Amino acid sequence: MINGAHVVLYSRDAEADRAFLRDTLGWAHVDAGHGWLIFQAPPAEVACHPTDGEPAHELMLMCDDLDATQRQLAGHGVEFTRPVEEARWGRVTTLRLPGGGELTLYEPRHPRPDPRC
Repeated sequence: MINGAHVVLYSRDAEADRAFLRDTLGWAHVDAGHGWLIFQAPPAEVACHPTDGEPAHELMLMCDDLDATQRQLAGHGVEFTRPVEEARWGRVTTLRLPGGGELTLYEPRHPRPDPRC
């Protein structure tokens, strides 16, 4: 059966984004050859949301304390591209990756699945 998921971030500067995941976020990784780093992501959730537009996918990073995480990342030079918003499902902001992409960062306020399941 399925035992994991592999997320791909397409980037204009993959080297810079790999360095961000490695050095700024401190994610464990292996070199799959020729500097192609594969990162161990934190536990994940998957949700299906309705859309009236074209189907799409989004990677959102979660944290327990958005204010503290934002301060820590800002100390590493991370740029946040929108102010913190209060949504019914959590507190949310967006950060810029070195390669030009953006990731959503949020503090969930919704029930979460038990990671031990």
